[in-house]
Amino acid sequence: MSGFNNTEIKDLKQKFQGRKIAVVGDMMLDGYYWGDVKRISPEAPVPVVEIEKEFFRFGGAANVLLNIKGLGGNPLPVGLIGEDQEGNIFKDLLAESGISEAGLITTASRPTTVKIRVIADKQHIVRIDKEVKDDISGELEDRVVSNITKVIDEVDAVLLQDYNKGVLTESSISSIINIANKKNKLITVDPKFLNFFNYKNVTVFKPNKKETEDAFNMRIVTDEDINNAGSLLLEKLNAEYVLLTLSEKGIAMFDKNKNISRIPTKARKVADVSGAGDTVIATLTMAMASGIEVSNAAYLANYAGGLVCEEMGIAPIIIDQLIDELLDDIK
Repeated sequence: MSGFNNTEIKDLKQKFQGRKIAVVGDMMLDGYYWGDVKRISPEAPVPVVEIEKEFFRFGGAANVLLNIKGLGGNPLPVGLIGEDQEGNIFKDLLAESGISEAGLITTASRPTTVKIRVIADKQHIVRIDKEVKDDISGELEDRVVSNITKVIDEVDAVLLQDYNKGVLTESSISSIINIANKKNKLITVDPKFLNFFNYKNVTVFKPNKKETEDAFNMRIVTDEDINNAGSLLLEKLNAEYVLLTLSEKGIAMFDKNKNISRIPTKARKVADVSGAGDTVIATLTMAMASGIEVSNAAYLANYAGGLVCEEMGIAPIIIDQLIDELLDDIK
């Protein structure tokens, strides 16, 4: 159901190039420790993992940065990292990716959020989370809002990526949305449970089915359930559009004029769904910031999300990959 022809697909790279997107939210690191297990510890009945390699990748809202960069955009991160080793690793990854750290706040009051996975003999042994999930202080809230104010005139869109790690608070959400609306900026949201109904008056609100079920304390099974949930979200949030992602069932899109449309998922060999939601919101925001109409932007976002599901682990979408796959589909 793509509204794109061959020429329009080829033009996507030029349309996307250099679009500036402020990404506000929970910047995180994913750490991986790989090794072998050859013995059980004499101290406790647990395996001893002999580490062979370790590496770190962007997680959370930082993965959205990488997707925007991969699409040819210029992401501007606004969030927090700690004054710790992981914070330094995060800055190194930004530098390697060519992403500015100007909007980041480094603080001694909270650690950098890190999810460390220990993998041995191709088995995930344990995950270790290092994080503080309480709301940030009022002083840090003010600094986050100030950093958005500094860049609002130069960006094409503001993307709010909430992982409920405390960076996006009720107060800062309201302030950031007001600032962006006063400047007539595109505002897109990928929510989580805690702040779900605080994202009022945005351009696009993009929850998934599970988040919506939790927020309304309801099950979403039938098409009627989907339509009721989308209509309720529009009513409560006064969003211009609600895009409800439905995993293998694609996306349901709702607008203020009570129009409802469905974007099916292209059948793919799914290897790993991790990070697909980050790809969807990044692609959607880039497309709409480039002037692409919302239904076609949602089609692109859904398509890109499906492509990254074919990769093992979290992998960002790359614009050339997206264009090549789209062109193959319309041959």
